[in-house]
Amino acid sequence: MLIDSYDRVVDYLRVSVTERCNFRCQYCMPEKPFSWVPKENLLSFEELFLFMKIAIDEGVNKIRITGGEPLLREDLDKFIKMIYDYKPSVDLAMTTNAYLLKGTAQRLKDAGLKRINVSIDTLKPEVAQAIAGKDVLKNVLEGVEEARKVGLKVKVNMVPMKNMNANEIVDVLEYCKERDMSIRFIEYMENQFAAKEISGLKSDELLSLLREHYEFEDEGFDGSSPSHYFRMKDGYRFGLIEPYEDDFCKKCNRIRLTAEGNLIPCLYFDEALSIGKAIKAGDIQAAAEVLREVVRTKPEKNRWGGEDSETSSRAFYETGG
Repeated sequence: MLIDSYDRVVDYLRVSVTERCNFRCQYCMPEKPFSWVPKENLLSFEELFLFMKIAIDEGVNKIRITGGEPLLREDLDKFIKMIYDYKPSVDLAMTTNAYLLKGTAQRLKDAGLKRINVSIDTLKPEVAQAIAGKDVLKNVLEGVEEARKVGLKVKVNMVPMKNMNANEIVDVLEYCKERDMSIRFIEYMENQFAAKEISGLKSDELLSLLREHYEFEDEGFDGSSPSHYFRMKDGYRFGLIEPYEDDFCKKCNRIRLTAEGNLIPCLYFDEALSIGKAIKAGDIQAAAEVLREVVRTKPEKNRWGGEDSETSSRAFYETGG
């Protein structure tokens, strides 16, 4: 079992298989050129899987595949199947923008993927184009429908932004509700790579808006999830992710691995240790020691809120958010 210095059990690993992305979202990396890390700098799926086995043996029971956009990496389903075959009980999920999902959903499901998270920030094609930097909405929605058709559980994320999509909060919630998909509204996380003109909606503003349309009650947090949940009268639940609140970090059980082998203890911070050299050498013991050290030095909380609030220099496209 992996336990950090604040007595939090760390059993969730987010694995970025590529930093490449086919979107240029305003809140992530709107100005980044369409370039990528040379293939030889990335850990192969076999090398990533070697570390997955180490992490699972140390107590990790939830793995989320992320990017960039993970579906840009060829043969992703084979990597998923490696993990599933090693331990079928692992909660195996993926975060994707869904642009390429329509043609891959069945293979991913057959390989052992259980769930996906998809960002749907708008239901208007022109707004989607303004957010993502290209015409994406049709492909995204078709990908979501295909995922549901093949039996993947779908969870939706939305980042509400003033003067961009804040007037669609109810529409997107209703879209999810009609399809029995849960939705989480994520407060915009200030970072140095995002468009400077973004102004995110805070949770109290969002809740006030939703109360104009619905009655709901506060249900608090589920386990180690960062989502603060609310239940409507008809039983439908929606979540809020509030990185500026202390509760966001109190039960954090996650660490992150980049495609190049950097193991990151906190989404906010740049600090990391590399497992790349050890994994490439097949040194399981050395890689396990790096894993334990990263867990041991995991910070208590980020610095998005409070008196020491700062804009993060973390490149989310390297860690999947």
